[in-house]
Amino acid sequence: MTSITDFAASLGTSATGTSTKKSDSLGQADFLRLMTEQLQHQDPLNPMQNSEFLGQLAQFSTVQGIQGLQTSMDGFNSSLATDQMLRGAALVGRDVLVPSAKMSLGSEGSISGVVAAPDAGTVTFDITDANGQSVRKLTVSADKAGEAAFEWDGKDEAGNRLPSGTYGVSATYGSGEEKKTLSTYVEARVQSVTVGSDGVFLDLPGLGTAPLDYVLRIR
Repeated sequence: MTSITDFAASLGTSATGTSTKKSDSLGQADFLRLMTEQLQHQDPLNPMQNSEFLGQLAQFSTVQGIQGLQTSMDGFNSSLATDQMLRGAALVGRDVLVPSAKMSLGSEGSISGVVAAPDAGTVTFDITDANGQSVRKLTVSADKAGEAAFEWDGKDEAGNRLPSGTYGVSATYGSGEEKKTLSTYVEARVQSVTVGSDGVFLDLPGLGTAPLDYVLRIR
């Protein structure tokens, strides 16, 4: 018995044998035409069983459902991209807290950030210049495990205001053999937003770009 697959292979050929351009996908009309051709050309001595007919209908319904689901997903992805753009645009000009080992110092003002202290104790911050030379050390007492905030006024140990630029920052908890290195989180102002295939990225002057998912706090 000739199957629908056999008829599908002959759709692109006319009665004269000339190849004609067809759509890459089969629609409902094409399926019904194939089904009709199959019924007309079935073997009278071995006719198509009802179960086969119903099985092919079920297959076509499944394909239609998958195509509809794909269309819905495409629309959802488009809406999600638009939503991400709007979320990102709302952050332009705001200060965000992101994980970073760098800080951008302006001509005036200070820089603040936080670390997660493992317990009560002392956290030491070491601020370095572009050459990796230490320019200032700060100590913060943590009363308990959790967030410990720090703020740098942009001055060196002698109280002189340092030039604008990017500075490094590292943090350690405790001393001696129990000293632990902590991850630092700094505040930076969002200058612009970029939407790419991997999501929304924030442009932070002096720090580069950071994914929107990295933002821990908005101020």
